[in-house]
Amino acid sequence: MTSKNTTPDSTPTRPESLSVRGVLSFLIPSIIGLFLFVVPITWQGEMTVPIALLAKIIQGALENVLPIAALLIIGIAWIGSTIALFVKPASFRDSHLWRALFQVTPFWYAVRTIGLIFVLCTYFKLGPEWVWSQDTGGMLLTSLLPGLFVVFLLAGLLLPLLVDFGLLEFAGMLMTKIMRPLFTLPGQSAINCIASWLGDGTIGVMMTSKQYEQGYYTKREAAVIGTTFTAVSITFCFIVLSNVQLGHLFLPFYATVTFAGLVAAIIMPRIPPLSWKPDMYEEGIMIRSEEVVPEGWSTWRYGMHQAVSKAKSHEGITLFVRNGLKNTLDLWIGVIPVVMSIGTAAVAVATHTPIFEWIGKPFYPILAGLGVPEAQAASETIMVGFADMFLPTVLASGIESEMTRFIVAALSVTQLIYMSEVGGLLLGSKLPITMKDLILIFLLRTVITLPIIIGIAHFIF
Repeated sequence: MTSKNTTPDSTPTRPESLSVRGVLSFLIPSIIGLFLFVVPITWQGEMTVPIALLAKIIQGALENVLPIAALLIIGIAWIGSTIALFVKPASFRDSHLWRALFQVTPFWYAVRTIGLIFVLCTYFKLGPEWVWSQDTGGMLLTSLLPGLFVVFLLAGLLLPLLVDFGLLEFAGMLMTKIMRPLFTLPGQSAINCIASWLGDGTIGVMMTSKQYEQGYYTKREAAVIGTTFTAVSITFCFIVLSNVQLGHLFLPFYATVTFAGLVAAIIMPRIPPLSWKPDMYEEGIMIRSEEVVPEGWSTWRYGMHQAVSKAKSHEGITLFVRNGLKNTLDLWIGVIPVVMSIGTAAVAVATHTPIFEWIGKPFYPILAGLGVPEAQAASETIMVGFADMFLPTVLASGIESEMTRFIVAALSVTQLIYMSEVGGLLLGSKLPITMKDLILIFLLRTVITLPIIIGIAHFIF
């Protein structure tokens, strides 16, 4: 592991009593953060998490404004990157914030340029229809980007509740004996994984990226969390199932998705490309807790000590707000142009060309051999999920067999990687993930989860 600065060891040789004020400084913000990001609630008959509900309410109230806001963000990202790349003023070079937001490589500048072209064509309905139609760029600008805009705002501002007040340190001590043997991950990642799986994959990617930059995870650990637990929300799972007219089977469907996802989460970190990622931290950052309990301490007591120490070191509301705003800007500028660019291109290829149908043909004999009805139609949906996870169920809506529609819907969720949203987020984040990684991970998750889903489907139907 690369040598780095570590947090100073201020642990007493023997357990000491903790003040009520210190414990409350850890518990209050952490409980609020858990409630917002992790705790499922029911609202108008749908299960969700509070932050997703807040995002939905705000998105509904600002429905007409958010596409313009997304256009402006993409425009600002391009203008700032153009200035940083070609003009190179001293103000940009001397500001860490400006460099972080706008100093990108020529490749990512090209991606931001394409994103600007696509968003302008879509908003003003200019150029070829395959760019701006409601099936391609229109879907991203009016449906996906507004949701991301609001989620990034809320999560960026509120994420410090989970990160800055000791919750990760406390969870790390308690969960390491579960997370390490099962998923090869540190205990503190349990918070990310639960928030990603129950809440929303976009929130999980954002949390993981920020914690990776802060020294909580190695490159391998960050890549595993970001690509293994970023499931869509429970609410969206229901939408997916309803799209194939199987809403009455939600409980067995979600149980199937969860079981197949857990099996994949156990296997994926142990095989390439994730197992090949280096177990080292990003250069120049401070490594956080190593999750080793000193002699004479219980796991629970040492976890509480670490959490309270972290909470006491917090510098107050001003830093909380400033860090939250930086998080939000970083996500808006860094990710939204990437999602518009790569997402529009991927969905356009899936919608207007037979490429994904061709590359799905090798799955036909597998599906037929495993006894899946209408195997030919099902094979045409398998690879299209890489462009957008909703497309397989759109194509499967005409399949007569309920069992086959169930399989297609469940697979589209467990594949996890889709370029219209999560894939674009991963590429636009600071996580050590490449396009080649995403393609391999998508294929491997398909191969791992498909037989499991088919087996359970045979039992259900």
